[in-house]
Amino acid sequence: MTHDQDTGRELTRLAVSATIHCLTGCAVGEVLGLVLATWWGWGNGPSIVLAVVLAFLFGYSLTIAPVLRSGLALHTALKVALAADTLSILTMEIMDNAVVLAVPGAMDAALTDVLFWGSLVASLAVAFLVTVPVNRALIARGKGHAVVHSYHH
Repeated sequence: MTHDQDTGRELTRLAVSATIHCLTGCAVGEVLGLVLATWWGWGNGPSIVLAVVLAFLFGYSLTIAPVLRSGLALHTALKVALAADTLSILTMEIMDNAVVLAVPGAMDAALTDVLFWGSLVASLAVAFLVTVPVNRALIARGKGHAVVHSYHH
């Protein structure tokens, strides 16, 4: 194996790791937002807004917490999280919500419907697959989640 192949595999590994990290925060926010909005009987627009806001909140929180533990001040940790995660979370949220909206009846499904949970799982899987190359490109340029890694040790 050549050095370029090793480097490419390492970039992909880091991108997958960063995307799993992003997916975790997004999934928590999406699931919580859609569950609450469905439970409260909200329409599609408010449901999506709540889910996206919570996805960003949880996504940034998962980055800020370990960065704060590394000794950075809150203001600096917020800047690191915004720089590291914004494009990743945005990509994931666009794809996730596009898929859920594209599945007929998904936004009208009840919490007890397989359609509700199935469309949500499928949307997160698609979002993951689309976001990995975005994170890989960012990391290759020393941006995105690459910024955070220096604070994780």
